[in-house]
Amino acid sequence: MDYGSAQAKDFSYSFCLTKDLDLPFTVRISSLEGIREKKSFTTILSDPSLKFTGVQTSNFSDLYVSIQLYGDNKPLTVPIKTSYKSFKSNWVWNEWLTIPVKYRDLTVTSQLALTVWDVYGPRKVVPVGGTTFRLFGKHNTLRRGKHKLYLWPDVEADGYERTSTPSKVGDKNEMDRLEKLVKRYERNDMAKLEWLDNLAFRQIEKIHKQESSKSKNLYLYIDLPKFDFPVVFSEPDYPLPSVTQPPVVVNNHGHTNTVTTSSDPNIILIIDPEIARENPVEAKHRRIVRSHRNGPFDRDLKPNAKIRDELNGILKYPPTQPLTSEEKDLLWKFRFYLTRDKNALTKFLKCVVWTDPTEVKQAVELLPQWVDIDLDDALELLGANFENRAVRGYAVSQLKKADDEELMLYLLQLVQALKFENISDKSSSSNESSLAEFLIERAIKNPILGNNFYWYLMVECEDKVVGKMYGKITFQFMTAMKEIPTGSERRDILRRQAELVVALSSISKEIRIMKEARPKKIEKLRAIISDPKNGLLQFPPLPLPLDARVEVTGIIPEKTTVFKSNLFPLRLTFTLADGGEYPVIFKTGDDLRQDQLVIQIITLMDKLLRKENLDLKLTPYKVLPTGSDHGVMQFITSSSLANVLSEYNGSLLQFLKAHHPDEKATGTYGVSPAVMDTYVKSCAGYCVITYLLGVGDRHLDNLLLSPDGNLFHVDFGFILGRDPKPFPPPMKLCKEMVEAMGGANSNHYQRFKSYCYIAFNTLRKSANLILNLLALMVDANITDIKIEPDKAVWKVQEKFRLDLTEEEAMKYFQILINDSVSALFPQVIETIHKFAQYWRR
Repeated sequence: MDYGSAQAKDFSYSFCLTKDLDLPFTVRISSLEGIREKKSFTTILSDPSLKFTGVQTSNFSDLYVSIQLYGDNKPLTVPIKTSYKSFKSNWVWNEWLTIPVKYRDLTVTSQLALTVWDVYGPRKVVPVGGTTFRLFGKHNTLRRGKHKLYLWPDVEADGYERTSTPSKVGDKNEMDRLEKLVKRYERNDMAKLEWLDNLAFRQIEKIHKQESSKSKNLYLYIDLPKFDFPVVFSEPDYPLPSVTQPPVVVNNHGHTNTVTTSSDPNIILIIDPEIARENPVEAKHRRIVRSHRNGPFDRDLKPNAKIRDELNGILKYPPTQPLTSEEKDLLWKFRFYLTRDKNALTKFLKCVVWTDPTEVKQAVELLPQWVDIDLDDALELLGANFENRAVRGYAVSQLKKADDEELMLYLLQLVQALKFENISDKSSSSNESSLAEFLIERAIKNPILGNNFYWYLMVECEDKVVGKMYGKITFQFMTAMKEIPTGSERRDILRRQAELVVALSSISKEIRIMKEARPKKIEKLRAIISDPKNGLLQFPPLPLPLDARVEVTGIIPEKTTVFKSNLFPLRLTFTLADGGEYPVIFKTGDDLRQDQLVIQIITLMDKLLRKENLDLKLTPYKVLPTGSDHGVMQFITSSSLANVLSEYNGSLLQFLKAHHPDEKATGTYGVSPAVMDTYVKSCAGYCVITYLLGVGDRHLDNLLLSPDGNLFHVDFGFILGRDPKPFPPPMKLCKEMVEAMGGANSNHYQRFKSYCYIAFNTLRKSANLILNLLALMVDANITDIKIEPDKAVWKVQEKFRLDLTEEEAMKYFQILINDSVSALFPQVIETIHKFAQYWRR
């Protein structure tokens, strides 16, 4: 045993630390002293069975003591009892009890809960009294020697820190003073003189008998082991992880994850050594509860009203909320009852321990019996949390019921879900993944879907980690296309699209690195396009990669330009096969995947709102990354709010009136009512959506307004609450936008707020779908998601405020609108931004 030592003033002392004591904790139950009063005649009349209880039949009935160790308000052991003993003239046990906890494992809050029990009836006991005793005293030193504990009558001891049965009470008598002196004597804190000490002890014994014979209080005496040195509490030492070899943690699926250590030398990572170990008691309990033998009994189980309400509450949890062990056991117990509820399957599968073959077999056998689930739940089953092939195959079978238009909405996430299919990039097998087979099958049947599928795969093929796996799927897709009659033609279209993208990317990079001024860049761009040798002026009809529904036949040189942005993106106008035009923006040096995700979510939200007959005139323009650092976007004819306010004397209303005047429309201030309606609705829609997605860096240059009144946002470089400006408002709603509606007291502004409330509550109903889509994008190399991937979905979930009722949600959003309009600091930042843009130009 190691001992620590220290010097205090001019003498030394030694002590021992609890972490060095590898011994089980022991305590001796010595005796019980005091008078037990018999129950009154009136009490016996009210409860005749008391006549035969221990206290009524004998002055020293057969009592026993139970002892239990507590720590941090929780029991650390089961109760341990003294053996049976018959008493005649006093209660004396003198029995040592060993508690199955070692001194080194004690917590500083450890307490003993001791209860004395008496017979009440056949196999029934009643507490004589209880007391709670703290094991560590002043300066966190372990108590030792004899102790006198006050017994609280007729109650069982509790082991809580703020106990109702403390072992020490305020009342002190002469015997307490003498016992304190005896303790000092035993600790050698007093000088010893044998003949005088013997006389003193005889006198103390007489006083003790006198006090005990007349005391109506009961006191329990116990003895703790005596050590040669004081024992001081100390936390056990845990080995620190090596910096060169990061610690490994086992997750719920049995896979190992490496914990990355901080680069800050002042931060020390402490690893819990118990984190990867399973509690054997809980594991055995789970196996017993979920064994095959309970199957026939569980099949007919139906919950009562209370449990049914509890189950309904669990089923309403958002997908990010973890389940407790009690909730998991409850879902398992009523799994057959829950098969009729489509919302229960994902929650049930979360309660399955996938490392237990017995549970997995039972869960998989139950899948065909379940009622068909919704598409949002099927998407959740394709996430990283579900690796079982049968479960993922079931999710794909539910996806097959979706039409192509709906599948197009979720195609981006489904391509990302291929990362969780455990597809080997070396195997040549084509049936490793039911999801890959399904996507290839639908992409072959629908050329529009196949076009997007191809380009989504192309972007992922550039990834260093999963690029080979996506390359294998691309090869399978192109091979399968050979089997259809139009396969060679479609393969040729994809090849020509790739050649067009390569040509535009090369031109964009060339223009970007030119040292000349912008006019020279524009002149150079038009010269390249006008040159017939480059094949861009005119070519056979080709479905546009950005939108395969339209066929382009060339680029108009006169309508091409270079934007003033730092990356000098190109504005290109394609001629269509039907004689129309299709303007786009081609950009290099920028990853458009984050913009693509935001536009996809806006498109989905637009569909969800329209399904509820709410058309908020949103403008989800198309975005397609064609690589990790280049892509193409649809160009919408519009002007930034900064330019509109500059050209129209600071009034958006004058801009709308200039393009769509209507002198008779007094209620809309001389603007066409349809245009004002579009403006109000689009303002409301984007306020709600940009708030939910936490879109940041909002200023008057990335808010655009079309002549028809459509207000929309561009440039989604900051999402999920990130913002380069300090103290951003909850949403971008400046006073100029409100003034265009007629001011804060106008009917149009009241309609705007009403649309916001309806849209917010409508989208809250589909929160699970949106959260599941975002969860599938966690590993998609989205810039703002990569910063905190574990919190990305949670940040959006927090914005939905799913804990509020519809009425509470309306009041909450009203506060957000008021805070956004009245925020002063963003107005100052906007003024600074204007000056910065002016000097940049």
